[in-house]
Amino acid sequence: MTDYHFDTPAGPNPIDQQKIIGHPHDRIDGPRKVSGQAPYAQDYRDGISNIAYGFIVGAGIATGRIDRIDTREAEAAPGVLLVMTHLNAPKQGPHQHDLAPQLTGPEIHFYDEAVALVIADTFEQARDAAKLVRISYTPKKGRFDLAQERLNAVKPDEDEPDTSTGDFAQGFAAAPVQLDVTYTTPDQSHMMMEPHATIAKWEGDRLTLWTSNQMVHWAIRDVAGTLMIPEENVRVLSAFVGGGFGAKLWIQSDAVLAALGARAAGRPVKLALARPQIMNNATHRPATIQRIRIGTDPQGRILAIGHEVWSGNQPGRKIENAAQQTRLLYAGKDRMTSHRLAVMDLPVGNSMRAPGEAVGLLALEAAMDELAEKLNMDPVELRIINDVQFDPEKGPSRPFSTRKLVECLRHGAREFGWSKRNPKPGQVRDGNWLVGMGVGSAIRNNLSKNSGARVTLRPHGSVLIETQMTDIGTGSYTILAQTAAEMLGLPMDRVEVRLGDSRFPESAGSGGSWGANSSTAGVFAACEQLRQQIAQKAGFGGAELTFRGGQVHAQGRSVSLASLAGKNGIAADGTIVFGDLEKRYAQASFGAHFCEVGVDRYTGETRIRRLLSVAAAGRILNPKTARNQCLGGMTMGVGAALMEECVVDTRFGYFVNHDLAEYHVPVHADIPDLEVIFLEELDDKSSPMKAKGVGELGICGVGAAVANAIYNATGVRVRDYPLTMDKLLERLA
Repeated sequence: MTDYHFDTPAGPNPIDQQKIIGHPHDRIDGPRKVSGQAPYAQDYRDGISNIAYGFIVGAGIATGRIDRIDTREAEAAPGVLLVMTHLNAPKQGPHQHDLAPQLTGPEIHFYDEAVALVIADTFEQARDAAKLVRISYTPKKGRFDLAQERLNAVKPDEDEPDTSTGDFAQGFAAAPVQLDVTYTTPDQSHMMMEPHATIAKWEGDRLTLWTSNQMVHWAIRDVAGTLMIPEENVRVLSAFVGGGFGAKLWIQSDAVLAALGARAAGRPVKLALARPQIMNNATHRPATIQRIRIGTDPQGRILAIGHEVWSGNQPGRKIENAAQQTRLLYAGKDRMTSHRLAVMDLPVGNSMRAPGEAVGLLALEAAMDELAEKLNMDPVELRIINDVQFDPEKGPSRPFSTRKLVECLRHGAREFGWSKRNPKPGQVRDGNWLVGMGVGSAIRNNLSKNSGARVTLRPHGSVLIETQMTDIGTGSYTILAQTAAEMLGLPMDRVEVRLGDSRFPESAGSGGSWGANSSTAGVFAACEQLRQQIAQKAGFGGAELTFRGGQVHAQGRSVSLASLAGKNGIAADGTIVFGDLEKRYAQASFGAHFCEVGVDRYTGETRIRRLLSVAAAGRILNPKTARNQCLGGMTMGVGAALMEECVVDTRFGYFVNHDLAEYHVPVHADIPDLEVIFLEELDDKSSPMKAKGVGELGICGVGAAVANAIYNATGVRVRDYPLTMDKLLERLA
């Protein structure tokens, strides 16, 4: 495999032709999905027979220990093959990530933690026998309330939990205009459509996992480490993922327990988390308390800005990095951010839907709206005058690669009709509805990860792409096909894409908005290698090549790709390796959200009437799939603002609303026609594709735009998300 080192800004390359890249294309995997032929983790059949079924027994307490566990009745139930507990589970490697290893002892760390695994001939038998496992516990006093544990929070052992530029305390104290507000966000759950699910099969000492996972190479690493077997003895397949949103970045209990159970039972085992188990047994987004202080001059220019965040998690776990966007979004000489972590006995918290920025902007962008009112300024203009074209912590020595926040704000204001907004809250009515408009800025760090692919020119002149990259519903299949088609001058229907197999070259995977830009750059790197091999075989040497219509053209002659492929085809592996450009240039995608809401003056019910997002995210590889991602993000932003909350029972330490009936997410009736506008932009510091991440940008700032619109409609400012009817109703006149 040949590395393509991306150390200097991208110059002209074949992607710039934009004959296929940059145009809307239907998802090439769409027909398989709508016809039911796309195999998700639970759907695999080929090469798997005599499957047994697993069901997890979850802990009935949140913290404490198991005193006694009796499995005899369950083991005697019809069809049961085995019951595994900490008493008979095999030894496993040290802690990896999230929920591996499993069943390692009698200690209970969180509610619904796996305490037993039942394996039976059918799913129903396993589920019913799970109810027959008798367990007695000794519970201990738990820590379930972030507000109460806030004073016990400590500085976490992470990179840059605190940042400081200038003298924030002095700058804020001296500022003529000061804002000091605190916002809270609740625990939230991913609520992807497809549950965590795995089929595990052993052949001797080799394990194959068909699992729902966003990062295949991380899954290999963690499964091998947990089971204490060589990585080369593990194969992971995850060709289609029915949503992940961060919940499937790392392996969860289903993968480890399916593997342990299959080895013990001597049969392949299928295991899926039941929907009520997902919220407590798997990961979630932790709650936050956020204090924001901003000091400005009388004209609204920020002099000092500080953002402090408290969140909770299991011991040794990560913070919710909710202040990270505050480090980059607005100007200000004196700056401070800090994060403090409280040890909690709630389920494990980890990455979810734009971790950090999604909830950080719920606070920061609402605070900017409060600041605008304090200054008697237009909220859009306040944001514009505090724009900065370089990293405000590092100074002009680290400019942004591209930054079109001002253009997004101005373009969105024009398209949305912002000039018609009445700045005085509670003045616009439509019958019983109080109507208001709100705005929120969007930023999402542009991350990149090395990514590889194999591209094969086949004998009949078509092309096959193979890479570990996953498709979590975002359109990976399609944009990778577009990349190869553009590079090799082929129509889309001459490109086949195979994803999600650990036997393929290691890819960036799907997460952190790095997937599209990094994985297409990996295909670009492989295609560059293939183009060189084709040129050499065609005898073109170092000539400038043109690929079109299934042929390569150079030096006044043309040769068909099919003839050059011969009987055996030509294969090329390539990997994009990112250098230090992200250290020399601040890289982020930017946007602006504009929202109009109606709030019923008698009930406090909020309805979204209009929602517009304007985004600048480098080259948009496929406007159709990119728009779909933004629409999904906007919908999630509405959910975070109005309804999403894991309700904690602070007596017993679990999430009460642990299913889709009671954990509310937006449905069609909640979402009107949404509009997305992409501004033209190329970022040559980002990758050879000159693209940037867009998937999570759509959620960043939307919730604050909704909250700001609610305030404009009602004059009621609620700083405790979600903004449910009861919180508004008690303060409506």
